[in-house]
Amino acid sequence: MQPPLLTLMSLATGTTIIDETIFDKRFSYVDELNRMGANIKLCGKGETAIVEGVTRLKSATVAAKDLRGGAALILAGLAAEGRTTVRNSKYVERGYEDMEGTLKKIGADIRFIDYYD
Repeated sequence: MQPPLLTLMSLATGTTIIDETIFDKRFSYVDELNRMGANIKLCGKGETAIVEGVTRLKSATVAAKDLRGGAALILAGLAAEGRTTVRNSKYVERGYEDMEGTLKKIGADIRFIDYYD
């Protein structure tokens, strides 16, 4: 749950600190969130994220590098102003059954496109 929670915290008021002690490179999606206007700094050897909440995220073209980070980028795109494109969505499609359909059921304006980067 760390990637979606970090994405949520990027829009929360205040500062959040998240330590990752299990998986290497779990914060690989942070640069992409920052491109969307998040304010996240990685410290140490990249195992700690300091998140300063922002008022809003902006649309961007970003790239998923793994399953959970890709899902977090999709959630950030849904929260962002404008249209966001998440490249390499194959990671998410492979790991979550019908994520597009599930999100549409709760009102998301989302479309997965079949093409490879």
